[in-house]
Order: sequence, then C-alpha cells, then structure tokens
Amino acid sequence: MTSQISSSGMLVRSRPGSSRSSSTCNPQTRTLRTPATGMRAVSKRALSVGSTSSLAQMAKPHSRIFVTCTGMVGEFFCSVMAQAPLPRMMCQHSMAQTTRYCAASIQTIRGNPYPMLRQPLLILLALSLTTFCACDVVDAGGDAQNTTVTLLFTNDVESAYDPIPAFWLDGQEMIGGIAEMTTLIKEIRREEPNVFLFDSGDIFTGALAKLTEGRLAFELMITMGYDAMAIGNHEFEYGHEVFAWQKNRAPFPVLGANFFYKDTPHPYAQAHAIIERNGIRIGVIGIMGQDAVSAIIPSFIEPLDVTVPAGAVQRSVDELRDQVDLIVLLTHQGKTAPMQTDAESDPRLQRDIDADIRLAGAVSGVDVLFAGHADAGTPEPIVHEKTGTIIMQTYGQATHLGYLQLTLNADTRQLEGYDGRLLPVDPALYAPDPEIHAKLSAYRSAYPEIQVVIGRTAARMNRRYIEESDVGHLFADAFIAVAGTDVAFVHSGSLRKDLPGGDVRVVDLLDTYPFVDDVIVKEMTGEQIRRALEQSFTLERGLLQVAGLEVTYDLSRPEGQRLVSLQRNAAPVLDTDRLRVAAPGFLAEGGDLYTMFAEADAIGNAGKVSDVVAAYFAQQDQVGVPSRQRQIDVGPSSPQ
Repeated sequence: MTSQISSSGMLVRSRPGSSRSSSTCNPQTRTLRTPATGMRAVSKRALSVGSTSSLAQMAKPHSRIFVTCTGMVGEFFCSVMAQAPLPRMMCQHSMAQTTRYCAASIQTIRGNPYPMLRQPLLILLALSLTTFCACDVVDAGGDAQNTTVTLLFTNDVESAYDPIPAFWLDGQEMIGGIAEMTTLIKEIRREEPNVFLFDSGDIFTGALAKLTEGRLAFELMITMGYDAMAIGNHEFEYGHEVFAWQKNRAPFPVLGANFFYKDTPHPYAQAHAIIERNGIRIGVIGIMGQDAVSAIIPSFIEPLDVTVPAGAVQRSVDELRDQVDLIVLLTHQGKTAPMQTDAESDPRLQRDIDADIRLAGAVSGVDVLFAGHADAGTPEPIVHEKTGTIIMQTYGQATHLGYLQLTLNADTRQLEGYDGRLLPVDPALYAPDPEIHAKLSAYRSAYPEIQVVIGRTAARMNRRYIEESDVGHLFADAFIAVAGTDVAFVHSGSLRKDLPGGDVRVVDLLDTYPFVDDVIVKEMTGEQIRRALEQSFTLERGLLQVAGLEVTYDLSRPEGQRLVSLQRNAAPVLDTDRLRVAAPGFLAEGGDLYTMFAEADAIGNAGKVSDVVAAYFAQQDQVGVPSRQRQIDVGPSSPQ
C-alpha cells in the first residue's frame, strides 16, 4: 500500500495497481464537506447565528451544510471550523458537527497564549459566521462513490468520571465527565453512519475502580458501546490475575498483541480482532510499550513478558490486511503522562509521540494509530511521512473525545481523505447520559463508606508534576508522622487528583492515591538518596516529593550532576549516613525508574498509603497547606 498527499492536501492511499483520485479547489472559495451517499438538496439560506446554542437549535439529525466562504474572513472561518490545514478542502459537517467544531474553535481561541488576541479572534469568528457564509443543507447519506467511516477514541480515562473545574481555560467553567461524553458519542452515532469507538488503555484507577477491582470501568464501557480496547499499565493496579479475570466481562476485545506468559510463546491476551459494521471491516490490534511496563508495580506483572511491539504488530497486520478495509492500531506507550490537572496548558509538560511515530514507521499496512499513555493531545492528526499512518491521541481523563472521519472509495475501499480533531467535552453543551448516570449512581450507593468525612483541609491542595506539590508534601509529611521515619518520598505520578478545601471524604483520598500499595520503611544510605534525587531531577517521571530534607538543585547542569546540596536539619547528608525512609511500595520495589530503592532492605510496613494519610488527618482538627521551599532550583533559569 502506498500513500501520498494530493494537490489539495487530501490523503490518498492506494494498494499497488489501484487507481487514485485527486481534487483541486480554488483557494478563495472553500467548501467544507466530506463525501456522502445519495445527497439531496433541501434548502439554501444564509446562516446567521450568534452562538453555538443557536446552531444547535437549527441542527437536525442527518443534515449537512455546505459552507462556502469567500475572502480572507472566509479562509479564517474554514481554518478554525475545520481545525485543520487550509489546503484540506473537503470536510462535510452536519449542523450539530458544526456546533461541536465551533465550540472546539472557541476553546482553542480562549486558550491562545496571547490574551490580547482572544477577543478579536472571537469577533472574527462571529463575523465569518454571520456575514460571509451561505449554506446548502442536504441529506446526510452521501454519494455512491465514497463511504464515510467515523472513528471515535479515548485514552487514559483512568476513572475520571465527573466534570472538573476548567481553571486553566478562559470562559469555560467545567470540562469532562463520562456521562457527558456519552451524550456526545450518542449524538455522533445518530448523525453519522459507520461509527466505531475505541480506547487505548488505562481504564482503571480511582476509588470505585479499586473497590470493584475494575468491574465498574468495564460496565461503563459496555453501556457506552466500545468496539475494542488496548491494555494499559493501570489495568494491572490489582495484579495480572485480577485483570485477566475482569476482562472476561467485556463483550468487546481487550487487546495486547505483545503480552506473553514469561519465557513462553503463550499469549496473555487477544492480539487482534475484526470489527464489522454495515459491511465495513476494521482490523484492530493492541499493544503496550516498554515505558508503560516500567510504570507497573514490578511484582504485579512479574509472571508476564511484554515484548518489543513492532514484531507483534506486523504479525497481526499480515494476518488481517487482505481481509479488512482498514487497520487500526491501539497503542499504550511513550513517555509517562504528567499527573497535573492543567497539564495540557503547561508547555513544560507536553509529551511527544515519538514512540508512536517510530512504530508507525517500523511496520507497514497500518492505516490509523490511536495512542495512549503520554496524554499527548494531537489537536490535528499527524501523518507519518513514510507509511501514511494517521496518528492521534487525546489529553486523557475524559476531557476530550477523539474524532477521525475517513473517506473511503466505495468500490476500492482505498483511503481518500480524513478529517480529525479533539472534541472538548463541555458539560454546558452535553447533558449527562441517563444510563451512565444511573449506573454510576448505583455503584456509588453500594459503597456509602467512601462518603465518610475523614478530616478537613485549610484550603484546596493542588498537584504539580515537575515542581513542589501541596498534595505531595501532605502525603510525605503523613508518612513521617505515622511511620516515624527520618525522610519520606512520594512519586508525583502517583497523585491522581487534587484535594478539595474543607471536608475531605474517603473517596477524595482514594481518588488522589488510588493504588493498593503499602508505605514501606527502608534504611537507605545518603548515596542512595542522592541517586534517587538525581533521577528525580531528570524530570522523566516528575519531581519526587519529599519531607525531612532540604535540597537545592540546578536543572541547567547535565543530568546526574544536578544536585547542589543535600541537608537534613541544616546538617549535610553524607554518602555514608543511614536514614530511615518511608515510601510507597511502588517506589520501594524500584518502580518509575527509581531502581536504587530496591537496593535497600525493608525494615517496616506502616500500612496502606490511604490508611496512613487518613490516620494523619485523624491526628489534627484541620490540616494546613504544607510548607514549600523544601527543594529549590538555584539554576540561572529558575523562576524562584
């Protein structure tokens, strides 16, 4: 199969010997459409709307608009509404699609890093809607030459079931919510033919996932109508045996082509599947990368081998390629995602998708790759320059729904065009789906004990991934207070939710630290602690949160040489010193690349992390926001 970009910017992929078509368009007149079957003109009218809500009122199921935009403002409108490069001419949208895309455009403008440009851009968008656009509303079926396939996808939902405050977005109060996302999915299914829904892993984590050992996550996915998922590292939070049992609940394939029982060729999971709908056949493959494996408690996955994925992927592609119209690869790999609520707005935390780009170039025959693990949102699809594989990923935590519409030749099934974006899940636009809401309520009602208040905080405590963190300091302080150690460490990637100000319930604590490991006490040398801090200062897995130490460092120095000073109670910590250290079991086993913890002997166990922190709350009427300045960057570029 070969692929190339036509003169209009359309992706045209053809098998050897097949013909391909191209399209051209006057750059001053842009038509937003995708091919459909049986198009029938209904009416022509000027589009004059002042908000996305009025667009929604005009929308009817199975309608399409042809928007012709002329001049500079028209070009701006098309580029914003399509959320794609201007040369991509042919993107057909229903009215409700246009509503969604307009909402996405508004959020993009609100997130512009130059505040002074936001209002002019919003005004320009409104003008282009009200003044420069005329619409032909036509039937949604399409034409006989092409078939439209819509692929929806999620990744790293991680039991983020409720909307959260969108404090990093101007003009939007809340974002996300699994019931709200379900409403959006159902809306797309009503309006567009041939819709498929996939997930790229990490469905577990959080209080209810922990209490149900993952049953709830699968139950919600059943109701939402997923077609397939890949296995993520969080699926092993309760051990490989628990996950192997729970995945039997799913009526859809749970895929891991490179999972095998240790030192054997026997697969742990299904490698691939064929999903068929309305005569369209999609081969789906799932894999996990090596970085994601290192984010699992080692003992929880010890009986399994997770091989380098390229060979497993190519084997499945070769098995499927001639029997399907499309091949979709679901991956869970790359750098571990930064655990910070507003990570998508912080340029320092943006992860790349290099691992997925490399994999897309190492195998042939993959049409689409939906990625997970890094939460590296791709506002537009990335097309591999060699293989033509279309690559996308969301920011995770159910804040966006991934959307990729493909245009296939109805006869040859060759891929002729695509239109992709990330659709923000705005609770102001999408009411909670009643089925999902009812299922969530039923599960929550079954565990009333998690609603018990365990204490109070003086103020909201937020997570930070590569800086000192209020939540991280709170946990580290609790470890020292309860375990009676000299020092405590908490890895930033373990902190999954901010803590509210005021009353703190059991569920808040379990959602913040949803894992099942204990607080392990070890005796470590000063030299081992230094190596742990040097690993921390690479920021590969975020900044270790500490208690009991005073640290200075310089990020401008080479890795391995960034620690400037290390003291305890104002006295230098020597390499030969031996200190009692408390850390979560994951760290104690050498997880998150902190192998030096595994070198030290365990000398105690203070109990489950959540129990230790709950005991700390019980010791005081109100927990204040912990002090900072425990670790200070003294480098020349430091903001401190």
